[in-house]
Amino acid sequence: MNRRAAPLPVTESPSDILTWTARFGANAASPVELTEHCIARIERYDPLLNAFCELDLEGAIEAARRSEARWMQGRELGPLDGIPVTIKDLISAAGFPFRRGSRNTAIPAGETADSPCVSRLREAGAVILGKTTTSEFGHKAVCHGDLCGVTRNPWDLERTTGGSSGGAAAAAAAELGLLHMATDAGGSIRMPAAFTGVFGLKPTTGVVPIYPASSFAHLAVHGPITRFARDARIAMQTIARPDSRDWAAPPSLPFTWSETVDPAGLRIGIAALTSGPQPQEETAAAVTEAAELLAELGADVRPVPLDLSEAPALFETIWTATAAALLAAPGMDPARCEPTLLELAERGRAVTGAAYAEAFSGCAALAERLRQVHEAVDLLILPTMPLTAFAAGEDHPWPVGIRGWPEWAPYCYPFNLTRAPAASLPCGSDADGLPIGLQIVGPPFADATVLAVAEALQDALPRLPPPKALMDR
Repeated sequence: MNRRAAPLPVTESPSDILTWTARFGANAASPVELTEHCIARIERYDPLLNAFCELDLEGAIEAARRSEARWMQGRELGPLDGIPVTIKDLISAAGFPFRRGSRNTAIPAGETADSPCVSRLREAGAVILGKTTTSEFGHKAVCHGDLCGVTRNPWDLERTTGGSSGGAAAAAAAELGLLHMATDAGGSIRMPAAFTGVFGLKPTTGVVPIYPASSFAHLAVHGPITRFARDARIAMQTIARPDSRDWAAPPSLPFTWSETVDPAGLRIGIAALTSGPQPQEETAAAVTEAAELLAELGADVRPVPLDLSEAPALFETIWTATAAALLAAPGMDPARCEPTLLELAERGRAVTGAAYAEAFSGCAALAERLRQVHEAVDLLILPTMPLTAFAAGEDHPWPVGIRGWPEWAPYCYPFNLTRAPAASLPCGSDADGLPIGLQIVGPPFADATVLAVAEALQDALPRLPPPKALMDR
């Protein structure tokens, strides 16, 4: 392949989406140069990270050339035209096999179709580089498995990325593209974003249409992982459009992504968790410092008690029952599934229909309690994770009970139960230099407000240095 752009050193940032498209418009750079730059980084760093399970680099160059021609002729399709993107392997994309991280099922590349978000990205002229890794069916909060092996953290190759969107998060942190589409049914966008020092948004359920329907449909969303919150906003303007294939998605949204929200005057609650594990001291301190910055920006910041005590049992019921249904689907061969997924499904087979229905009633009660919290505050902030990244290849950082990963990752999945928008952004690092994530949560359909505050806070926070594990490689 004849590349016109040499790879930039890891210390040089390819910047944000709007900066690149401004360069395209001024003829100061081209989509081909940017795509070649990302490909060079993939060839240099992905052998270390294992962020991709499928690549189409020749197809990406061809798409970039078409984009370059549009920019040269003044016919560009918008701010994502020519921007290199990746797609998680839990999202279907035409021309790529759809394996969902499993040895058990695979829809061949010739039989796949684009999910709604992928259709919107193609229509916008985005350049698709490939598909990123996931745990099997996204069933655990790390990113390793029998199909693809271990995905590693750009900050420390001996640490996990978290999951299940670990490939997307690693690609974002290592700048192997500017936009990375991912999924989140219990924190799978936010947890790896926190562990790898990037930004991730879980939109309100239904805001981004999904097809084919996820097995974890009540909980699951599609959303972006990026380095910058403003890039996620650009992405949402494109992918959060109605699609008739998702029968549960709203036909229109009660807000616009272009809304500008000044943190000044907003009521922001620092969640004081009344149950479950508390965050490590360094994590709590970083969140407190971020809250102080929000106060300096004019927000009314106050502590708010947050009771999520019923969430673990609700999530256990829905998560395990769905896993049981997934493995009972026609064509599934449990002998080809990972033991942790089989164990999850075994617990789910004990869930009765009455217990499953009761869990949904419990979700409604939890959502009502949070609605009452949001009468007092516009947004909540809390840690994304109580700890920083632990050893790669391990399922858990410490011995756990029957519920497994929700015991050490308790702050994300409650907002899947209530369908609320939530974002994670980097707010500091621990003594080992590993990123710490801050979570911003709003009431349903407050997505634009969550993003706006995340943008303002990210601009005010000290920027993390480049991932140290890649600096000398």
